[in-house]
Amino acid sequence: MILPHAAVQTPVFMPVGTQATVKAVPQHLLEELGAQIILGNTYHLYLRPGHEVIRRLGGLHRFMSWPRAMLTDSGGFQVFSLSDLRKVTEEGVQFRSHLNGSSHFFSPEHSIDVQIALGADIIMAFDECTEYPADYARVRQSLDITLRWAQRSKDHFAAHRDERPWPAHFAGQTQSLFGIVQGGMFTDLRRESAERLVEMDFPGYAIGGLSVGEPRALTREMIEATLPYLPEDKPRYVMGVGYPEEIVEYAAMGVDMMDCVLPTRAARHGLLFTSEGRLNIKNRRFAEDQGPLDPECCCMVCARYSRAYLRHIFVTQELLAAVLNTLHNLAFYLDTMESVRDAIQLGVLPALLARVRARNNGGATGQP
Repeated sequence: MILPHAAVQTPVFMPVGTQATVKAVPQHLLEELGAQIILGNTYHLYLRPGHEVIRRLGGLHRFMSWPRAMLTDSGGFQVFSLSDLRKVTEEGVQFRSHLNGSSHFFSPEHSIDVQIALGADIIMAFDECTEYPADYARVRQSLDITLRWAQRSKDHFAAHRDERPWPAHFAGQTQSLFGIVQGGMFTDLRRESAERLVEMDFPGYAIGGLSVGEPRALTREMIEATLPYLPEDKPRYVMGVGYPEEIVEYAAMGVDMMDCVLPTRAARHGLLFTSEGRLNIKNRRFAEDQGPLDPECCCMVCARYSRAYLRHIFVTQELLAAVLNTLHNLAFYLDTMESVRDAIQLGVLPALLARVRARNNGGATGQP
């Protein structure tokens, strides 16, 4: 993908930087890890520090000192998560801030205005994320609204795309607006959503409404059911997935972009991803283990620190534990996706997929 701030090789994993920061990791280390593109969260940045503040400060890239590509979500998923604090109408969503209870309103047009002000390379159409479980009638109604909102998002972006806060040398370049496929866990609605979005002719398409409590097998089923109806020559993005072995599977299915909070969130709870499976660093068996966290990993953490030390700083609640754990997990995810890109170029993706499947048959390691 050739984006204004950077060229991005796909398939790509995108670390999540909710509040204009990937938790516990400074930007220069993200660059060292090889992150090509990271996410910002429209809902949270709208509340704090405010999108107009960020616009006046030169946009999100300049505000957070990130020179590479960025993507912002529409805010739809976060508003969805405020189930007791929101009201959805045809016009948009009235909701109360989770911070102080103040009242706010997001329409497709307002979501696009906020994202234009933030200035990410890729922005998302405003959508309603359907809860799980939900019956067919509920999902049908939600999908109809989301499709109308998609067209409104596209129309508003076309009229205001030149208002992004980029420096003069980006003249003539613009943000890319992606549509989001919804449809709950119903394959016919997923197909309809994809086909109608393709008719609107977005430059890229996301598959949303997953990782909302459904079984992981159902997540895969919905992705498989949707991908054939999205153009192969435009980016295909699955939002909010998954474990390392899953992102390999999805990339092999033809997904170009993925993001997930799992590597950073799990790291803060002591769950680490390794070539030997998932590892709980709190486990007593690591108290005197002088070996690296992952003997096959070349990241800055595995090259320097022992399992015993990582366990010690975690159980003593040192802040450094979150930093080092997160660095390793992100490195593992980013290196995993790099290995997929290499395998595609070399024509050996089936062999890589077979190794990943065999490796993960044993499940997690480091159990009490």
